[in-house]
Amino acid sequence: MPTTSLRPARTLALVASLSVAALALTGCSVIEQIFPTQAERNSETQEVESAGEADVFEMAVGDCLNDQASDTETVETIPAVPCSEPHDLEAYFSYDLTETTFPGQEAVYDLAAEGCYNEFANFVGIAYEESTLDISYYVPSPESWEAGDREVMCLIYDTAPTTGTLAGAAR
Repeated sequence: MPTTSLRPARTLALVASLSVAALALTGCSVIEQIFPTQAERNSETQEVESAGEADVFEMAVGDCLNDQASDTETVETIPAVPCSEPHDLEAYFSYDLTETTFPGQEAVYDLAAEGCYNEFANFVGIAYEESTLDISYYVPSPESWEAGDREVMCLIYDTAPTTGTLAGAAR
């Protein structure tokens, strides 16, 4: 399952200086890859209004995203999209792990799977075993745990992109 981690802020300065040089030699499509569009949230509702990259630590229940991350990838940003647009995943529940010391990555995955499973029926309206939907989650990495990260973000998805929320979908 994808994990979260903290990244050094100093890497941005190097990327920025290299990008300025690249800008003089390339077109806008390369610039968008180097500096992806940032997701924008509604100032009142905090819902994502325009698609773009968002800090994984700012992800909230109700956010929708497109994600192709492997289960060993450390994630720093997420491709957030408005839930009214087709998306792969929806954040449906969030909670903090209560362990005082990092229990190991496999134990974190097990705890996340259990916590997300336990909340699935409350969100979807039917038991996980009866549903065609599935779950995934973002969990703390050993590095982010050291910085105080304990959050598990539960995600729900279907086999094809979804438009709108899966809350109460009962499927």
